[in-house]
Amino acid sequence: MVKKKGFKGGVHPPDFKQWTAEKAIWRMPLPRRVFIPLQQHTGTPARAVVKKGDTVKTGQVIGEAAGSISLPVHASVSGKVVDVCFFPHPLFRQAETVVIESDGADVWEESVGEPVDMDCLSPDQMREAILKAGVAGMGGAAFPTHVKLSPPEGKQIDTVILNGAECEPYLTCDHRLMLEFSEKIVAGLKIILKILGCQKAYIAVEVNKLDAIARLKQATEDDGHISIVPLKVKYPQGAEKQLIYAITQREVPSGGLPMDVGCVVQNVATAFAINEAVSLNKPLIERVVTVTGPGVKEPRNIWVRIGTPVRELIEQCGGYQPGVRKLIVGGPMMGVAQYTDEIPVIKGTSGILVLTEESSPPPSSRPCISCGKCVEACPMGLMPNMIGKLVEHRRFSEAQEYGILDCIECGCCAYVCSSKINLIHLIRYGKQEIRLAEKQKGM
Repeated sequence: MVKKKGFKGGVHPPDFKQWTAEKAIWRMPLPRRVFIPLQQHTGTPARAVVKKGDTVKTGQVIGEAAGSISLPVHASVSGKVVDVCFFPHPLFRQAETVVIESDGADVWEESVGEPVDMDCLSPDQMREAILKAGVAGMGGAAFPTHVKLSPPEGKQIDTVILNGAECEPYLTCDHRLMLEFSEKIVAGLKIILKILGCQKAYIAVEVNKLDAIARLKQATEDDGHISIVPLKVKYPQGAEKQLIYAITQREVPSGGLPMDVGCVVQNVATAFAINEAVSLNKPLIERVVTVTGPGVKEPRNIWVRIGTPVRELIEQCGGYQPGVRKLIVGGPMMGVAQYTDEIPVIKGTSGILVLTEESSPPPSSRPCISCGKCVEACPMGLMPNMIGKLVEHRRFSEAQEYGILDCIECGCCAYVCSSKINLIHLIRYGKQEIRLAEKQKGM
């Protein structure tokens, strides 16, 4: 009997992973044109170092890091820069973007792909390689990885957790990566351990991926520092604070970070990218994306170059089914609905979900009936019903007292709400107003 780890709260939405869980990763042909935003990570956008008319190679830097929390951006194809302009972005309305017309030759920067003797590298050299490769967290938050691997003085890290939960419905890109590239993921984890000087690591995977658990156990059977942890199938099992509690029973304090309890959490896809960056000097210019949902004719997991328009991924999946109503980047719980399919794939794009009228009926909310389901489901122990009401009445300071800034925006409250109130929209609006007020106060 497998002992499964878990946490308080959460929900059990249908996972719909059967669409793509058994489908091996398929490599998409080179796109004709890529649209590479300079903002693909949390923090300061990169600064363009190319201009219209320049010729670039695959892996070449086209945007340099513009601050301590920033990352370089690289060309994902070789060819000609045809524009540097503002273009639709999956997370912002528009962002400065480098547009490259592919020459079809895929000529790589000379230094990329040369094997590196990692035994000769110090932790600082490894961090520098990760920074130069532009590696960001690939589970969605896209926080610069080199920063996450640089704990401040006084923060002692004793535990690394690799997140393979992939609890978001529909998505299977991490599942397939664990199945097909388990050795490279484990190699990336060992690099993380060396950088942090840490001796203990866990790879956490929900038990609806028993095949991935078996592959990872096989890949780590000779390493006593790494344990594979089966997790209960529950959303949001993959959220950092819930994952840390499930595995270590440590609670990250309000307003705190995993480092405050001696932990660092990285996504399995990020570990893969770390290994590529350090062992092969390869920048992050491609990733696996799950294209799925009832609105797609042939759902699949696709290895795709950064900057490829979502429209082309849909075309590679046979196109749209009739009656499409909604296009989401990410999953149904935390993904972002889009107004166009011209937006590009970025480093944090784990999935493209297409829903139909039948699978995504129009919302119809009613007044709160105080049933308390949202309170029971909240994995952070908050009272979303009260927070929502306070935001509606613009009582933001009181909402802050109720812990609005601790909300991880997982969507559990909205999912279980009997009145179908979009509590997440209210909470996001409340957070935005609180932060704007704090910014104005500090001016």
